[in-house]
Amino acid sequence: MPEGLEQGLPPRESDDLRRLAGIMVPASIEYRLPGADDPAIFADIVASLGRDRAAVLQALAELRQIAGEGFAAMQDAAAEAAAMTLLGRQGPVVVALGRAVLQCYYRDPRVHRALGREPRPPFPLGHKLEQGDWSLLEAQKGRARMWRDVDNAGV
Repeated sequence: MPEGLEQGLPPRESDDLRRLAGIMVPASIEYRLPGADDPAIFADIVASLGRDRAAVLQALAELRQIAGEGFAAMQDAAAEAAAMTLLGRQGPVVVALGRAVLQCYYRDPRVHRALGREPRPPFPLGHKLEQGDWSLLEAQKGRARMWRDVDNAGV
């Protein structure tokens, strides 16, 4: 593997992912929001791939199969059609792709401000939550246990 690509992406995949991210979350002039292809957000996406890297690379390989040509260089309408075909699929690679793009988009300070949130970590100050209807949890309380009791605590 060429030096520097261990954490990043090869140029072709990087170009495809940047274009795909911009289609997934386009910029909004009306709301003054960047798209997921914004340089700062995209750099965060690439730097944060971690456990999703292999799945994202697989999603990009599927995208190239769908597109039948270089996705980053396609005309807008064709690129959007190819992207929507990929994103319409179900499976772990599409879920990982969505997670990789959206987690970085929604932690960008500009997006936080546009959503009326202070761009800061949730702790130690916390965030206030409106009290909801706790009776909605009653259905869950009656469900059978869904976990393995590894220490025989029975709780």
